[in-house]
Amino acid sequence: MAFGGDVVADGRFLDLTHDLNLLAALGVRLVLVHGARPQIEEKLKERRRRSRFHSGLRVTDDAALACAKEASGRLRVEIEALLSMGLPNSPMAGADIRVASGNFITAKPLGVRDGVDFMHTGEVRKVDALAIQRRLDDNELVLLSPLGYSPTGEVFNLALEDVAASTATALKAEKLIFLMDTNGVTGRRGELLRELTVHQAEALLARGGQADTDVGFYLPWAVRACRAGVRRAHLISGHVDDGLLLELFTHKGVGTMLTPDPIETQRPAKLDDIGGILQLIEPLEADGTLVKRNRDLLEREIGRFVVLEHDGIVVACAALYPFGDEAAGELACLVVRDDFRNQGAGERLLLEIERRARRQKLKRLFVLTTRAEHWFIERGFAEAGPAALPRRKRELYNYQRRSVVLVKRLRRA
Repeated sequence: MAFGGDVVADGRFLDLTHDLNLLAALGVRLVLVHGARPQIEEKLKERRRRSRFHSGLRVTDDAALACAKEASGRLRVEIEALLSMGLPNSPMAGADIRVASGNFITAKPLGVRDGVDFMHTGEVRKVDALAIQRRLDDNELVLLSPLGYSPTGEVFNLALEDVAASTATALKAEKLIFLMDTNGVTGRRGELLRELTVHQAEALLARGGQADTDVGFYLPWAVRACRAGVRRAHLISGHVDDGLLLELFTHKGVGTMLTPDPIETQRPAKLDDIGGILQLIEPLEADGTLVKRNRDLLEREIGRFVVLEHDGIVVACAALYPFGDEAAGELACLVVRDDFRNQGAGERLLLEIERRARRQKLKRLFVLTTRAEHWFIERGFAEAGPAALPRRKRELYNYQRRSVVLVKRLRRA
């Protein structure tokens, strides 16, 4: 996880330590990368020296390097102290987070770019992943500063996003997290984009519009890390209470999650999905909305189901039961998890069921419902009666349930 020096300067890191302690207690292996820009600025002002930047990177002269080393050293001590606190009656009570730091980053000079000599500004050349992994295996939290060292003993000032992305890549990390001032990546209308693929992120960066925010710094490195094998990158606000935990342990999250491939897939159901399907339908069976289906029946009929999977979890399902002799099909078990409703999941499953029905040369689709009549009518179904059902289904119709029968004529694609 990477965060700027302002997170420590304004006191937010103390709250963050509670979340980190909980993650460590759960066995999550943590690598922290801190920035130091505001602390370096303060040191330069004390020395009455001016800052120089080009393309968002500091031009590190001798004075700036001395300030960077002093600021990073002091920050590291402050962070280690905060991580060592065991506050009574708090999530940090009994905390035992051991912190490891070291010269894990080998760097090289950035050199001259666009005619600007960056002097002591560098970029990551190599990460000693094996040494970091050993510390993690010993249940230590690894803390990295934005400094790197050359084989000849030179010290370079580095961008924290370079250190974070390069370390995540070298470790083959599951997640790379950037804490920012903004909520995440936004779309053209200013809406928060909660999920992005690498391809979508690259297209967004090509259009511009994020350059004036910290997204402009972090998103390109998140893309680079995902391209290099990191499974997830998260860009979240550092101002949201428990934001780190909410991002990691809720499906909605609080920021933007970047993935190499789409995180949501629609596919035919398989036997491994039965548990997830049961979790969806059992509450509706209990309140009488759906007719009960046991596990054995689901196993026999699993080929009729299609599921919507989000980040490895089944969040919606639907089934098609054909009555080929009457060119009709029943749409059944259309269920969407509560926290994924009103996001188009039901519509996508309905379209897939209609495509399946057309491939089977069915001419009409019917559904029986006790609660969702208007939803189906808005999507092209019309109310009929039990007489409109195929004969075999009509013979099984339960008049006590008084389910509404809705029918939709299927046009050729």
